[in-house]
Amino acid sequence: MAAQRKYPDELRERATRLAVEARQDPGSRMGAVKRIADQLGVHPEALRTWVKQVEVDAGVAPGTTTSEAAKMAELERENRELRRANSILKSAASFFAAELDRPSR
Repeated sequence: MAAQRKYPDELRERATRLAVEARQDPGSRMGAVKRIADQLGVHPEALRTWVKQVEVDAGVAPGTTTSEAAKMAELERENRELRRANSILKSAASFFAAELDRPSR
């Protein structure tokens, strides 16, 4: 079960859009994230993180995109499950090999 988000998605999208637009204007670039965060009641670091991720997803900034991160998480889950299955199969194989090596009565 996913953790409950502190900020609603609508607020997050609006704040991010406003910050990205403000950062594009050279006159209002300085302190735009903090100013918008204060106006909307959002923590400035949260807004800064959202803006950075939007810029990464848009290809403006370097980093791992949201879709790449989701794909990596899915592959890591699959890898864990496969390792678990292999571990179970190895222990079962060693158990049955030991049973076959036992002398019969």
